[in-house]
Amino acid sequence: MSAVIKSLNCEDFQALRASADWMLLDCRNLTDYKAGHLDGALHAHDGLVESLVRKGDKQRTILVYCYSGHRSEHLTEFLTGFGFDNVFNLVGGYTRWLEVNAQPVE
Repeated sequence: MSAVIKSLNCEDFQALRASADWMLLDCRNLTDYKAGHLDGALHAHDGLVESLVRKGDKQRTILVYCYSGHRSEHLTEFLTGFGFDNVFNLVGGYTRWLEVNAQPVE
């Protein structure tokens, strides 16, 4: 039986972001992460994920994202399977985040 994946769309996360202590995990490759990521996001490399599984706060709220939301869905499911209760996949990923937060052209 696979874990239930919780999802959160960009618009809702934008509204909730200031109201909670979120851990943001960017599971794109390191080059893409370095080129740009959500403020405060950590690169979800294998060592970080292993450390979270071993000794992370399983009650902490975590938002996972990639480019489109597919790869992050897998990491969300993985963490949920290890007992993390508040893990969310960002629907549409970083691409959608950029669309939602684009500044209007004047």
